[in-house]
Amino acid sequence: MLLIAGLGNPGPQYAKNRHNVGFMAADAIARRHSFSGFSKKFRGEIAEGTLAGEKALILKPMTFMNLSGDSVGEAMRFYKLSPADIVVIHDELDVAPGKLKLKTGGGHGGHNGLKSIDAHCGKEYKRLRVGIGHPGDKARVNPHVLGDFSKADQDWLEPLLDAIADNADLIAKGDDAGFLNRIALAGGNSAPAPAKPAKTPKPNAAGGKPAGTGKSHIHQARNAAQPGKLPPSGPMADMLKKLFGDGNK
Repeated sequence: MLLIAGLGNPGPQYAKNRHNVGFMAADAIARRHSFSGFSKKFRGEIAEGTLAGEKALILKPMTFMNLSGDSVGEAMRFYKLSPADIVVIHDELDVAPGKLKLKTGGGHGGHNGLKSIDAHCGKEYKRLRVGIGHPGDKARVNPHVLGDFSKADQDWLEPLLDAIADNADLIAKGDDAGFLNRIALAGGNSAPAPAKPAKTPKPNAAGGKPAGTGKSHIHQARNAAQPGKLPPSGPMADMLKKLFGDGNK
């Protein structure tokens, strides 16, 4: 049995926070795979369903982020699961917005939800890290994490959540590479890159046609020497014949 824990903070005031993207992904998976409605259990909200033909549970701890391990640990012990049976979905400052990383084990990286789960469950569980980006200044981290996703974020957030939900069965099968590949193919593993401004060609020294936009003078001369384009007579025609041969021969 698989236990998927999406991390976040309870309450409507936190619902759209970047810190709550784990809750958002958990809800998307439950909807997509027709899980039962969420009920209160294990100091959280839990839903039951199947992924890849196997029973799966989705848990949203209601303990607040810093105590997420209280809820996840209680569910793990009740169902006699090992850390290998757990997938935790959480926000990640050190991953670019819209990017995903999936790995088993590792450090908590300062994430208080992971720190709590490590203490209650050990470290060898799978982590699906959803990038929210770093604000660039340590003093701005809390407002960033506890701030709502911006309107611009919606361009990648909703498609990414849909892609996670659509391909959750691959996580259940243990096909991590396949999961990430499907996300990438769906266009949901990166925020749209800003369009690069077009380069303006520089005019030539004479102020005429921009350099590099036309054929070289040699190429033009060659074209002039092709059949049907060679002047019938005159100095120019004689010079071109000497350079490139008689195009009519």
